[in-house]
Amino acid sequence: MPELRQNVITKDWAIFATERAKRPHEFIRPDRQNDRLPAHKPDCPFCPGNEDFLGAEPFCIRDGDRWRVRVVPNKYPALSATGERIRKVEGIHRIISGVGIHEVIVEHPRHDLTPALMSIEDVRNILIAYRQRYIDIRKDPRIEAIVIFKNHGESAGTSIEHPHSQIAAIPVVPHQFRVRIDEAIRYFDDTGECIFCRNLRDELESQERIVLESEHFVAFIPYAALSPFHLWIYPRRHVSSFDQSTDAELADLAYTLKTVLAKLYYGLNNPDFNYTIRSIPTDETYTDYFHWYLAIVPRVSKSAGFEIGSGMYINTSMPEDSAQFLRDVDIPVL
Repeated sequence: MPELRQNVITKDWAIFATERAKRPHEFIRPDRQNDRLPAHKPDCPFCPGNEDFLGAEPFCIRDGDRWRVRVVPNKYPALSATGERIRKVEGIHRIISGVGIHEVIVEHPRHDLTPALMSIEDVRNILIAYRQRYIDIRKDPRIEAIVIFKNHGESAGTSIEHPHSQIAAIPVVPHQFRVRIDEAIRYFDDTGECIFCRNLRDELESQERIVLESEHFVAFIPYAALSPFHLWIYPRRHVSSFDQSTDAELADLAYTLKTVLAKLYYGLNNPDFNYTIRSIPTDETYTDYFHWYLAIVPRVSKSAGFEIGSGMYINTSMPEDSAQFLRDVDIPVL
């Protein structure tokens, strides 16, 4: 019989359609020849040799005269870096001027890599860039929330092959942020405990949905995952804002993130995916009720009319099966 599960953090419901259920290996993406990319493309704006195309770098990690990670302005930003934040109310309509910051993190000089295939040091450099830009951007009084995200693959929304991710700093706290925060506050008021810490403790006790444990982080499939192989990576330490992560934690997160992405890469044949870092809005740094985390959503299934009409999702893979599949994936030694 199908089963409905609720995510207590988001309050989303997911239907686990056992009669439509697929075995995890059925989500393996067919091989595509065009995934085999060159190490360098002369016309790629992110490849070495084209550094002047995108303007001044607010942050860069270098090895001598060779860059390792670059942060550059988005050539086609969703938000304007100049101007004031102005709010207007016109009847039932609300307007905020579209000011903010939109940047691209060019993750590696090579065109043909993805974090799953990078060294742990390379992934750590990406995370260091995220943290430093988070620290710098949150000083801007116009900014209320910072969204760090990566799109990998066409169905995940990427338009440039070169490995990159993005930071969008926005002048309002999105409703999705508010819902999670409100639920976290409500749970803390009722129990005196962080709901994320409780969720982490329950997953560690169960072990059914754990994919990977490291010194500072735990990667697992949520109990009510909205889609197959949806993953969360939680810090073990209660910390509300991503930029409060220590150097040791970032080094360990680099190992955890690379390993999980490598398991997806080798286990599902390089699926398209999105990931995002969910952190507290910029006007707060530490709270008792909120715990930052990283969410990864492989694009191995599609939403359709039911999801649009109900706001619920149909998942055709049980989280316990997905977690077991990923635990069993062997990562080649390169």
